Amino acid sequence: MALDLLSRTGAEGVGRRCALLLCGLMLVGFSFAPVAASASSIDVYEFETRADEARFHALNAELRCPKCLNTNLWGSDAPIAQDLRRTVARMIREGHTDREILDYLVSRYGDFILYRPRFTAKTAALWIGPFALLFLGAGIIGVMIRNQRRATRAAGGSTRLPPEDAARLARLRAELARDGADGGEPSRS
Repeated sequence: MALDLLSRTGAEGVGRRCALLLCGLMLVGFSFAPVAASASSIDVYEFETRADEARFHALNAELRCPKCLNTNLWGSDAPIAQDLRRTVARMIREGHTDREILDYLVSRYGDFILYRPRFTAKTAALWIGPFALLFLGAGIIGVMIRNQRRATRAAGGSTRLPPEDAARLARLRAELARDGADGGEPSRS
């Protein structure tokens, strides 16, 4: 089929050859686009010591990208994450401590930038809330169990079924005993 397209002469053959050539060029161009995009997002940061490089990696793993959800600075290709990586590298080269770098970024972007927010008056609900809900739920369950036991003791130590439920239970037990003696499948009624 391709040879047939290339062998035609005249305006029709030229048009088809141009279309085929254009499709081929587009295919080749699109196949290199992901390679070019991934190669452009690689950042190289050089530090004087291995300790500074380790600090850089630790800070980037601890900091959250402000644009992305649940992605640290290493895992994000967002422009803001690239800017923050450059800022962290610059501040490390300038001799700032980890605490100073974190304080600067928190003052600029808020506690959201930290994967482990600090315990402050603003974040107290984040730290205490889950434990408070757990204790509240355990307390509610405990009160329900205590009330159930009190109701059972007040009823004379046993729970009595209403007459229609007692009759249905007796009927089901009789069917189960009959089907068990026959060795057959229990009937579904």
